[in-house]
Amino acid sequence: MRRLRRCLQHWMIRSLGYWNPRNSRVCGKSGTQGALTGVGLSIGYPLALNGSPAGLSVMSAAPGGPAEKAGIMSGDVILAIDDTSAQDMDIYDAADRLQGPEGSSIDLTILSGADTRHVVLKRERYTLNPVRSRMCEIPGSEDSSKIGYIKLTTFNQNAAGSVKEAIKKLRENNVKAFVLDLRNNSGGLFPEGIEIAKIWMDKGVIVYICDSRGVRDIYEADGASTVAASEPLVVLVNKGTASASEILAGALKDNKRAVVYGEPTYGKGKIQSVFALSDGSGLAVTVARYETPAHTDIDKVGVTPDRPLPASFPTDEDGFCSCLRDPASCNLNAARLFVRS
Repeated sequence: MRRLRRCLQHWMIRSLGYWNPRNSRVCGKSGTQGALTGVGLSIGYPLALNGSPAGLSVMSAAPGGPAEKAGIMSGDVILAIDDTSAQDMDIYDAADRLQGPEGSSIDLTILSGADTRHVVLKRERYTLNPVRSRMCEIPGSEDSSKIGYIKLTTFNQNAAGSVKEAIKKLRENNVKAFVLDLRNNSGGLFPEGIEIAKIWMDKGVIVYICDSRGVRDIYEADGASTVAASEPLVVLVNKGTASASEILAGALKDNKRAVVYGEPTYGKGKIQSVFALSDGSGLAVTVARYETPAHTDIDKVGVTPDRPLPASFPTDEDGFCSCLRDPASCNLNAARLFVRS
């Protein structure tokens, strides 16, 4: 695999701080090791119709975090932070404002659809396990009906190992197919996304890194890290699927390794270098971009799924298993779940 000739820094901003997924260096109060302190929001600039930010978009709310418990969802827009308008706020400034000591409070003005509301959140310390899994069954069939559901919530330093462990345990229950749920996973450590792609692929391009002159680096699967390259695979995505999640979904889709269900993903495909300025601030300069194996530019476009998901489709492992037991309850054709067309 060819390595980058230059140091590229792709910064994922969270309310907990930010980190550099190219070298796994943790900055601020962000949590790439599983322990988090904050309100549990991943934020980005919304893709406004007029091309300008109208606030800060919620890419995802961490499961079990203060924001999720308050009902803040992917697609909501933060209009103000502690009475300071976020409509023209820099994302780094927002990250600083959203940080704070455990137990302190913050007041957010949230736009959800057409409704605006004020939400007071108390910053908490909580543990974020990147993977949840469960074995589900389609009634009336043999072992081939046993499906392993894996929910991947973030790409921290434990993510690839946790996915491998989940696959191992599910296989012990004679699982013959898998569903990988990347909905509301806003990314994290870039190398973990590459390693997880290699778990499911034995060959093929995972992602191209391109600049104005064309392709400058290629990440590929060579079979050395493959764990589950043959079982049928479905990937679930939505507008909260971003960054490393989009790289993974794009790789599995373009290599025809998985059938992707859901809605177009967030579209976060820029690679930026951050330069420190004398006043302590930073300047983010876009130096490259991600392209999927089919040379789709992820930024602002995202990954388009193969099939839509029914609006009633559940968002957790219990709901997914219930849906398989009673497909009519969620408008799912379970018998054709893994069929591409």
